[in-house]
Amino acid sequence: MTIFIYYYVGLFSVVSGMMAFVLNRKHFLSTLLSLEFIMVSIFWLMSMSFFCVGVEGYFVLFFLTFTACEGALGLSLLVYLVRSSGGDFFSSFSVL
Repeated sequence: MTIFIYYYVGLFSVVSGMMAFVLNRKHFLSTLLSLEFIMVSIFWLMSMSFFCVGVEGYFVLFFLTFTACEGALGLSLLVYLVRSSGGDFFSSFSVL
C-alpha cells in the first residue's frame, strides 16, 4: 500500500513540473529548471518501478546520464543566450 504513495508523489511531481513549464515561460532559466524537475520526477518513478519489480537498475543509470547531459546542454545554451542578448527573457530573443 505504501508503494502506491510513492507513485502518486512521483506523478504529482511530473504534473506539477509540466504545469510550471507551461505556465511560467517568462525566463529561460525557469523553463530549464522545470524541465530538470520533470526529469528528476521521471527518474524517481523509474527507480520506484524497477525497485518494485526487482530488476537491475542499469537503464535508470543510463537515463540519469542523459538527464545530466541535458542539463549541461541547457546551461550552455543559457550562457550563450545571456552573452549574446544580455538576458534570459524570452521576449528579447530574435527568431531570426
